[in-house]
Amino acid sequence: MKENHQYAEHTDSYYAATAENRTDYPALKGAQSADIAIVGGGFTGVSTALTLAERGYRVALIEANRIGWGASGRNGGQLICGISGEEKIARHHGDAIADELWDLRWRGHEIIFDRIVRYGIECDLKCGYVDAAIKPRHLRALEADFARLQRRNFPYEHYLLDRDGMAETLGTRAYCGGLVNMRNGHLHPLNLCQGEARAAVSLGASVFEHSPATRIVHGSRPRVETAHGHIEADAVVLAGHVFHRLEQDRLSGTTFPAGSFIMATEPLSETVRRRINPLDLAVCDMNNIIDYYRLSADGRLLFGGRCNYSGRVPASISAVLRPRLARVYPELRDVRTDYEWGGSIGIAILRIPLLGRINGNVYYAQGYSGHGVNATHIMGEIIADAIGGTLEHFDLFANMRRLRLPVGTAVGGQMVALGMLYYRMKDLL
Repeated sequence: MKENHQYAEHTDSYYAATAENRTDYPALKGAQSADIAIVGGGFTGVSTALTLAERGYRVALIEANRIGWGASGRNGGQLICGISGEEKIARHHGDAIADELWDLRWRGHEIIFDRIVRYGIECDLKCGYVDAAIKPRHLRALEADFARLQRRNFPYEHYLLDRDGMAETLGTRAYCGGLVNMRNGHLHPLNLCQGEARAAVSLGASVFEHSPATRIVHGSRPRVETAHGHIEADAVVLAGHVFHRLEQDRLSGTTFPAGSFIMATEPLSETVRRRINPLDLAVCDMNNIIDYYRLSADGRLLFGGRCNYSGRVPASISAVLRPRLARVYPELRDVRTDYEWGGSIGIAILRIPLLGRINGNVYYAQGYSGHGVNATHIMGEIIADAIGGTLEHFDLFANMRRLRLPVGTAVGGQMVALGMLYYRMKDLL
């Protein structure tokens, strides 16, 4: 009998309620051997596992709870190009990497689109996204982004909108302009993560749920230990929030959790959907502390953002988010909320993903600062390349300066909250 009762199941989200399948992988027991052991069953771990399995490696992945249990299965489902901290990376490495970095920022999309088709993953993928400007300075930034796309001969549909154009496209006068990009889009993140795990298993990977790692024993073949077993491998990948308990001496204080929360309305009528989002776009405003929203496949409005700056989960998520939704769509003020949920995203202190390795054979990646769906898949491929001996992209990130705060997660979380409050004050100016 599986001893699952002591481990966490998925949060009561819209995604968990509408997941295509419920994962039921065994817990790790006894001794296992693999080429690569991966700790963490979110997008980073699962994407890395699938990439390695496609290349013929024997992969074993362990997850403390369920596949996609954390941020990968709870996020806004927005597939947006880019990597947090791109400008800092570009400044550090210089103009020589401009083309390389431009191609890299879209690579996650290419991987995801290909896998959805190749493995038949049903995850409600829709193309179309708009950055929404609230202030004139936002619009100026979007005009610069549009000019950049033009210079790059961007092959996908993209166009600027003024206030009237945004009102026609989103059924609201809340925005003074926007930039539509039809290469970006939105999807059901939990279905994608679970679908990629199934694909990895179909290629020979082993996946174990309800198996939190307790220790790594370093060596020529490092060993990942759990309460009831272990995996020996040529290399280990730490994927997600495992740093704090597995490599505290080296990696604690480099990333901290920040809460992000979402509500899902009751299904909206077709008339309402056509009025507020006829193109079925994902929407994200241009504030530092953003609100984001989109329609689900069954016609609900999924509306999300930060609920507070204290790091605490509010007593009612929808009570905090509803006034912000009403500012955009007053007519939805009284719409019923069917689901509300939240979770933590990893914030790197310098807003640059943390990518590196320890003792030459323990790799790690985390800290996407809200750019996770695309960036996790980029990092998964970069780690797989590095394991295979190609370090070109790996070194772009591993060689970046990082800041480590000598405080615990609780104190660090409060510092992140203070930082978020600062950015919120900037948004109000």
